[in-house]
Amino acid sequence: MTTSVSRIVDHLIDDEQARFAASHPRSAHAWKTGRRTFLYGGPSHWMRRWAGGFPIYVDEARGCHVRDIDGNNYVDFCLGDTGGMCGHAPEAVTRAAVRQLERGTTHMMPTEDSLWVGEELGRRFGLPYWTLTTSATDANRGAIRIARMITGREKVLVFSGCYHGGVEEAHVELRDGKMGMRNMIHPNGFDHARLCKVVEFNDAEALEAALMDEDVACVLMEPLMTNFGMIPVADGFHDAVRAATRRTGTLLIMDETHTISCGPGGYTRDHDLEPDIFVAGKAIAGGIPAGIFGLSRETAERLWQQIPHVNPRQRQSSHFGIGGTLAGNALTVATMRAVLEEVLTPENYARMHTQAERLAQAAESVIAKHSLPWHVTRIGGRVEIMFAPDPPRNAADFRATRRSDLETLLHAFYMNEGILVTPFHTMFLMCPATEPADVDRHTEVFARFVDKLTDAGLA
Repeated sequence: MTTSVSRIVDHLIDDEQARFAASHPRSAHAWKTGRRTFLYGGPSHWMRRWAGGFPIYVDEARGCHVRDIDGNNYVDFCLGDTGGMCGHAPEAVTRAAVRQLERGTTHMMPTEDSLWVGEELGRRFGLPYWTLTTSATDANRGAIRIARMITGREKVLVFSGCYHGGVEEAHVELRDGKMGMRNMIHPNGFDHARLCKVVEFNDAEALEAALMDEDVACVLMEPLMTNFGMIPVADGFHDAVRAATRRTGTLLIMDETHTISCGPGGYTRDHDLEPDIFVAGKAIAGGIPAGIFGLSRETAERLWQQIPHVNPRQRQSSHFGIGGTLAGNALTVATMRAVLEEVLTPENYARMHTQAERLAQAAESVIAKHSLPWHVTRIGGRVEIMFAPDPPRNAADFRATRRSDLETLLHAFYMNEGILVTPFHTMFLMCPATEPADVDRHTEVFARFVDKLTDAGLA
């Protein structure tokens, strides 16, 4: 990219951020106030990541629509980066939450709803034994701990560019062929060199080599990458991963926190994957903080050899370093039941996928009309627009072609035009309430963005 092009893009971003500031005075003031009390301006430091220069402050959200405190309205395709995949304030979840709030939120004892949830998790995702946590990060940590316990190994293998929450073992990536901290995260006294391995996604040969020493407790992976844009899985790669992990005695943990948008049983059930441990979170309780992990029968039996699940002489339960007093609380379980029973149904997934395909096809038409070297990827209810001609095969491909300046410009333009997308890259998510009119609104705004680039000599 030439210096002159970079200057034009920077100038356009400045214009969009100035327009955003002018139309969001109350949010701007709220952000200024928040910086006096919060470490990084908002309740979560992630909330500063929006391209307008500061975040919008939400007044109300329902379905796929958001209104901010300045009275601006948005079609929301971010949906809390999947946490709101059920839609904002879905009636079934709200009803279940209110009912449970009136009956007690947390007791460190189970409710009858948990019996239904446990049965449904097994039916839906195909693994028989489950534990609830307060987040997918906690679920991944628990899964890793179990893998280390039953294999006697320390190392965890992840794929470069992955995202598995705040798990330290996943804070690594490949740069110039060497392992380093992901996104330049500050090291935290954790011995990544001793405890981690990292290879590129879709590289079966590199995975095989990394597992050959039989010192890896588990491979922690998404079925397809969703953190550096969406990176589709290559034909045969899942088969190669499963074969290599079984051959080397390595457990396979499948993290479907994002790819649960593929269907009622996630990508795993749709494609007959056979993980030893399955993890999900975010959307599973309709926006109430929650995570889940399930174990195969063989994995559970190996764990029970370490910590028996039935011991009549043991009055105090064994503690193996995971959990928390709020895990599996009554409020979470009640909302999880509502989600699984009434919201994330096959019918609603079909609606989500239909709208995702509508958005993808319309975006592809705009791109083709202007002969732009961009592409669109759709997987289930999720869509990605990338400023590159072909889908990346791995994180290295993504870094080599990424146009972060155009992403920032597009995101700022979207916010000014009433569209919200995932602020980390241009990923769209549908919820059951997303309508054709919402998708068509995006198509109209995206077409005007391309016209804007054309007028500036950038397309």
